[in-house]
Amino acid sequence: MSDNKAFLDHINEGYKTKGDFITMGAAMHNGETVTDAHVKVPLKTLNRHGLIAGATGTGKTKTLQVIAENLSEQGIPVLLMDIKGDLSGIAAASPGHPKIDERHEKIGIPFEAKGFPVEILSLSEQDGVRLRATVSEFGPVLLSRILDVTETQAGIISIIFKYCDDNKLPLLDLKDLKKVLQFSTQEGKKELEKDYGRISTASTGSILRKIVELEQQGADLFFGEKSFEVEDLCRVDENGRGIINIIRLTDIQDRPKLFSTFMLSLLAEIYGTFPEQGDSGRPELIIFLDEAHLIFKQASNALMDQIESIVKLIRSKGVGLYFVTQNPTDVPDGVLGQLGLKVQHALRAFTAKDRKAIKLTAENYPISEYYDTKEILTSLGIGEALISALDEKGRPTPLAATMLRAPMSRMDVLTDNELKALLKKSKLTSKYNKEIDRESAYELLGEKIEKAEAAEAKAAAKKEREKLEKSKSSSRSRSRRTSTTEKAVIKVLTSATFIRGALGVLNKLLK
Repeated sequence: MSDNKAFLDHINEGYKTKGDFITMGAAMHNGETVTDAHVKVPLKTLNRHGLIAGATGTGKTKTLQVIAENLSEQGIPVLLMDIKGDLSGIAAASPGHPKIDERHEKIGIPFEAKGFPVEILSLSEQDGVRLRATVSEFGPVLLSRILDVTETQAGIISIIFKYCDDNKLPLLDLKDLKKVLQFSTQEGKKELEKDYGRISTASTGSILRKIVELEQQGADLFFGEKSFEVEDLCRVDENGRGIINIIRLTDIQDRPKLFSTFMLSLLAEIYGTFPEQGDSGRPELIIFLDEAHLIFKQASNALMDQIESIVKLIRSKGVGLYFVTQNPTDVPDGVLGQLGLKVQHALRAFTAKDRKAIKLTAENYPISEYYDTKEILTSLGIGEALISALDEKGRPTPLAATMLRAPMSRMDVLTDNELKALLKKSKLTSKYNKEIDRESAYELLGEKIEKAEAAEAKAAAKKEREKLEKSKSSSRSRSRRTSTTEKAVIKVLTSATFIRGALGVLNKLLK
């Protein structure tokens, strides 16, 4: 048996699957693509999460595009984070190219150009379906972790949420939260102290500064209504293809806190909303987190614990998370250990740090008799990657250096006119793009404060009137006393007895 035949059997046996699957490409041996040595990933294991890593320009985005397309073909909805702005072309068919035909001939898969159903979403003022969430939906625990507050401050945030629940004060946006925090140490200080204990002005001041920091990264656009319903990410089109939801994030690359805030709220909402799926054989939703290091950048330990917990638990809801980044070391070990599919494009060994990263990366892959993993990591070409997946029984598949198939859709962005036409067809724009500012904690507390101030003013005016009345009454009383005394004196002086007595005294004196 030839070495190539043994390798072909090795790959075909290792990637054998009975259920539905997606084909990534064909394995390579001794630098050559082995036709029909197809690297297949079972749909059943795609909720076990994954990683797409590699240096800039090695083809990570195209790999993401290929997986998203094939999932859509299988009727599985997808959510993509488009930070670089180069994924909208999925909506249009590939123009084709002789090199694509040549690649697919080597792989042993016919190439078919097609576009896919796409929904454009936005976190900011960019065109697209607006994504929002209310402060109440975050809850005190998640909000505290995002704000990175102390334990004492987290307790105050919990009190604020409880007070708002007890008094039916909706917390919708950040101005609601700020208003209640200010109220708690000013007009409402006595009220809150009576039922919930003393709240420190220094602590609320610190929390307010954290909120302002979040606002400066654009979070005021994200918090509010109408809140996005995560079920709308799981739609299919009239042909049964999963809709590919693309969130345009080109204007928040320098605002990692907003990005991580959004991602955590989305994942928490999905986990809290989606039913337990069990072993259904296919995922409900796949989420790709491009530039994944932005999620972990500047994250506190508490926030990292929250991320790791969600990654571990959310797969039971049929949701797979795929982290796309330059280096696997960008992803914390606690998350990396949860990833089933790993697609590793080439890494560059320019520095000692790079060589160390390559050594660590190689240790994350199964040992193979056909590859020197450390060596091949630096020699892979564009559109080639090392792949390790899970088979239908959850076992790691053989390591395969793979010639990846080309995207069926356009490997470029839509034109402005194409994008406008796509946005015009959206069924979600009318549902979410109307801004709602209903009566919430800000307005209700404002009214409460106004009423309290009016009542206070009324009480002060009443007190002033009473004081004036008292003063007038006292004056009248003094006047009456004076008048009575004068009358008594006059009466005495004019009485006959007094006069006779006085005359008697005078007579005596004259004698």
